[in-house]
Amino acid sequence: MTAQKLLDRSRSVRFASLLLGLAAALSACTHTDDHVVTASIPEDYRLRHPIAVEEANESMVVFVGRGRGGLTASQRAEVMGLGQTWMREGTGAISADVPVKTPNARAAADSLHEIQSLLAAVGVPPHGLVVHNYHPDDAKFMPPIRLTYPRVKAVAGPCGLWPEDIGPSIKNKGYYDNRSYYNFGCAYQRNMAAMIDDPADLEQPRSETPPYTLRRSEAFEKYRKGTPTTTTYPEADKAKLSTTGQ
Repeated sequence: MTAQKLLDRSRSVRFASLLLGLAAALSACTHTDDHVVTASIPEDYRLRHPIAVEEANESMVVFVGRGRGGLTASQRAEVMGLGQTWMREGTGAISADVPVKTPNARAAADSLHEIQSLLAAVGVPPHGLVVHNYHPDDAKFMPPIRLTYPRVKAVAGPCGLWPEDIGPSIKNKGYYDNRSYYNFGCAYQRNMAAMIDDPADLEQPRSETPPYTLRRSEAFEKYRKGTPTTTTYPEADKAKLSTTGQ
């Protein structure tokens, strides 16, 4: 083998070694991570619009005319219902906002006395009602009495937010990926939160209520005697349809 061929082979080996070293260096710089963030907005509507448990106000209004103080029969029932609900779930005092310097100010003051009496009748203590006077901007209208108290409730939303276009657009990066739009599922979550009676049910199950001892004792007594433990309903046959013409 001539000296020229040996020199050419040596150059080829060095060039190949250089390429291998460069490939190894580039592969070392490659970042491999199994967690790939595809979008900043969660795809699951329960994560995008979560139901939160927080303290919020529960309120009602009592409309009062200018010529008559006191409450109507339906208003009395509503005020007593609010007081009973406050006894179960209220986390603060009831605030009564009463209008002053308005055409119905005297009637509103008379209605407030009746509201205080009704709340006291259902068990609301005297310090459980705090009265605040307010003067509306437009006194021509008949401003109502507002009753408000804080309670722990489940909330979700707000809904109606549209940060991106729904249809195909250069601004809508998720359209071609078949992703749901941002507001999807918000109304469902908001309605579900409004229907929840006790927000604690979202975090933990309720404890069992005591058993109905009388009914259970009667079933055990039938079992001890060997008689059927099922309940007999004597009026069950009365609900059957007529067989006339069959």
